[in-house]
Amino acid sequence: RLVESGGGLVQPGGSLTLSCVASGFSIGSYDMSWVRQAPGKGPEWVAHTSRSGLSKYYSDLVKGRFTISRDNTKNTLYLQMNNLKPEDTAVYYCHAYKRAWGKDYNYWGQGTQVAVSS
Repeated sequence: RLVESGGGLVQPGGSLTLSCVASGFSIGSYDMSWVRQAPGKGPEWVAHTSRSGLSKYYSDLVKGRFTISRDNTKNTLYLQMNNLKPEDTAVYYCHAYKRAWGKDYNYWGQGTQVAVSS
């Protein structure tokens, strides 16, 4: 199970930090990502981190403003979001993925709402 938190209403230019806590499994063996979905639009990949956290990838739309990180000892994924823009408004989901023994393992959280508005 994955549970996101930290969303809310923020003014343009503001910051938020999202957290995603896993239970029932250890994220240390999973690649982790953040995906968002804006009202009326399809899902959009935001950022990805490898199992160790050493490799990180970002959508061009958030590069330089968002930072993905993980603490495997706390079984938690984070997304630090700075200089937020109205177009960042969306429900943000965390996703855990691994492939093992020929099978895909996927976990999704329930999402946390981020609204950027003045």
